[in-house]
Amino acid sequence: MVAEANTGGSEPSLLSTLPKELPLDFLKDITLGFSDDRILSKGAFGTFYKGTLENGQEVAVKKLEGNVQVPAGEKFLHASTNLMALQHENIVKLLSCCSEAKKKVVEHKGKYILVDTEECVLCYEYVPKGSLQNYLSGDTNRTNWDTNFKIIKGICQGVQFLHEGEFGRIVLEEEFGRIAHLDLQPANILLDDNMVPKIADFGLSRFFNLEQSRLYTMNVVGLKGYMAPEYLYRGEISCQCDIYSLGVMIIEIATGEKNYSNEKDMSGREFIASAFLSAGTSNLD
Repeated sequence: MVAEANTGGSEPSLLSTLPKELPLDFLKDITLGFSDDRILSKGAFGTFYKGTLENGQEVAVKKLEGNVQVPAGEKFLHASTNLMALQHENIVKLLSCCSEAKKKVVEHKGKYILVDTEECVLCYEYVPKGSLQNYLSGDTNRTNWDTNFKIIKGICQGVQFLHEGEFGRIVLEEEFGRIAHLDLQPANILLDDNMVPKIADFGLSRFFNLEQSRLYTMNVVGLKGYMAPEYLYRGEISCQCDIYSLGVMIIEIATGEKNYSNEKDMSGREFIASAFLSAGTSNLD
């Protein structure tokens, strides 16, 4: 989410000089103390705020929720620094990060106790058109087929970049190469001024080395309607999970129908079946 990191002049832009690790106080300052007036969007795992640097350049700052399971301290910073190496037109650029320990008073079994917590914040480029979610329903923001095709193609190119191990060739010292995003959904596809899609929010992502094809987890987390059945029911993680989510989004973009799945249809199968039934009885625009 931002304009170009370099404005093209002889001097580097202020944005391009941001350190990879930022103090929490700096991120608070540029978001006016994580003000509600600066909220761009809210999700299950955190809130995006608009931040403004001294020269007026804008960034998107994501403050993770306290209950989100992320590696703490140095592990969080290390993983975030690796994600900063991702350079692709269809991937939102992670500019900087912050992980600071703090004390917090919480209630536990009828008593207040002091616990150690980790404040984790991510700073991204700012993408002005917002998320794909804003363009999938209603007539006001509906896009034409040429734009739809451009969006679909861009998302596919971004997913291909993540899955084909380009990351491992960028970060050569790491043992992993492929990335499974695991949270592909319209809210995590951001659009720039030219309607170029950019994949965002790698909070649930898993890294694979080039020899691995799948992992397993007991902690299945994701948005209902977009989770692949093998991940939802068996905890099986692979790049194919992203392909399933991508397919659901392509159906939404192509048909203009929103995926309103519920607790009984966590993989969106009813939505998929309904979309194919409608496609067989009517012409798509």
